[in-house]
Amino acid sequence: MFLTFEDRPSNSPYVERLWRSYSTSAGPFHSMAEGNLELVVTRLDGFVQVTLRGPVTQAATVDCPANGQWVAIRFRVGVYFPGLPTARLLDHQSLHLPTTRDGRFWLEGHAWEIPSDENAEAFVERLARRGLVAIEPAVQAAIEGDPQLLGRRSVQRRFLRATGLTHAQFRKIERARHAVELLRDGKGILDAVHDAGYFDQAHLTRSLKQLIGQTPMKILRREAQLSFSYKTYLATPG
Repeated sequence: MFLTFEDRPSNSPYVERLWRSYSTSAGPFHSMAEGNLELVVTRLDGFVQVTLRGPVTQAATVDCPANGQWVAIRFRVGVYFPGLPTARLLDHQSLHLPTTRDGRFWLEGHAWEIPSDENAEAFVERLARRGLVAIEPAVQAAIEGDPQLLGRRSVQRRFLRATGLTHAQFRKIERARHAVELLRDGKGILDAVHDAGYFDQAHLTRSLKQLIGQTPMKILRREAQLSFSYKTYLATPG
């Protein structure tokens, strides 16, 4: 595989984890569907780019350059930017933020130091103090199945506003990525069907082709490079 990933979890209420990636050569990879917002710093041949990337509802094949370096802040689901509707970032409508020669980038009219793996949480805390990021509590309540909040009609609207996705879309993405996790850990296809909550093998195959870009067998055999994989929320059938 030409892409190497490293990650660490975060204790921040806003940040789920930080991940880093390096490419040793150029080549195509399967960019999996994704339910979270990410702020990604790209470094390539002296070029630096800061990108705010939104959720993605289907897999895509992406060409990766050689000798690239990426650092990403993966926000917790339910974290959003009040000044920027998440739906505007959906499906690769990423926002490339202007950078300056002194290692800063522009966001909401202010020049910020480009964050690193070491200071990412402190950087996000500064954004939060200025009101540039916020947490929608109804999102976590929906994921955890809180019966009091789930009975309110406003929850689904608030989930969609914060994440750009419906709750059903988010569950399907998380379930597909959970199935990838199971297969990569050596589980058989039928075990993945059962453990991830699919109806049958055909249901699993359709879902993974759409959301991951690979069949279960190819994932099991690790035949292709995938984008960053992570531990998912416990997915429920739906």
